[in-house]
Amino acid sequence: MSFLEKLNERYAAKAMNGEVVPEEKINTILEAIRLAPTSSGLQPFEIFVVTNKEVKAEIRKIAWNQRQVTECSHLLVFAAWDNYTADRINHMFDLTNEIRGFKNEGWENYRQMLLDGYPKRDAEVNFEHAARQTYITLMAAMTQAAFEGVDSTPMEGFDPAALDKILGLREKNLRSTILLPIGYKDAEKDWLVNLVKVRKPMSELVTRIN
Repeated sequence: MSFLEKLNERYAAKAMNGEVVPEEKINTILEAIRLAPTSSGLQPFEIFVVTNKEVKAEIRKIAWNQRQVTECSHLLVFAAWDNYTADRINHMFDLTNEIRGFKNEGWENYRQMLLDGYPKRDAEVNFEHAARQTYITLMAAMTQAAFEGVDSTPMEGFDPAALDKILGLREKNLRSTILLPIGYKDAEKDWLVNLVKVRKPMSELVTRIN
């Protein structure tokens, strides 16, 4: 299947059957997240992979009782940095220099520009910026899942403060942004499985400025 065919085929599964997704497929989904683009290459987030049944049950209580949270094989929790700090920025620039094996003057100037700007901004502004990066990586995860023949359901319907408490995220200077249950759909219980995908026509979506 082509990339567009996979996008047309995938949808947000409304029921899952609890079957365990092979670890090699989970690893490719996580690798897609790792390789996804982010602003300035900072990757300002962490991913928590939840398989513990008790923890998933606790999360379901604060996620509008959505069944996929407990029926899924693996529950991915995207957690953004709560702020940009000099240490966090320097770590990624230092990592780049280490992997590439050299320092670049332009790159070091760019580092200093971020250090002069990001840490001085309001923490909430920085968190919102970091949170938006998780949505870029979410698409990479969902698309790779589709290529692996695995279903997924992106979720914003949960209490972030409560989830942060369950996973101890604030102590790690992180805040939850999105949930992504991964598993296999239960076609008999999924009301959406046979419905046609609905999207705006190009004429309503795209404006060309020539």
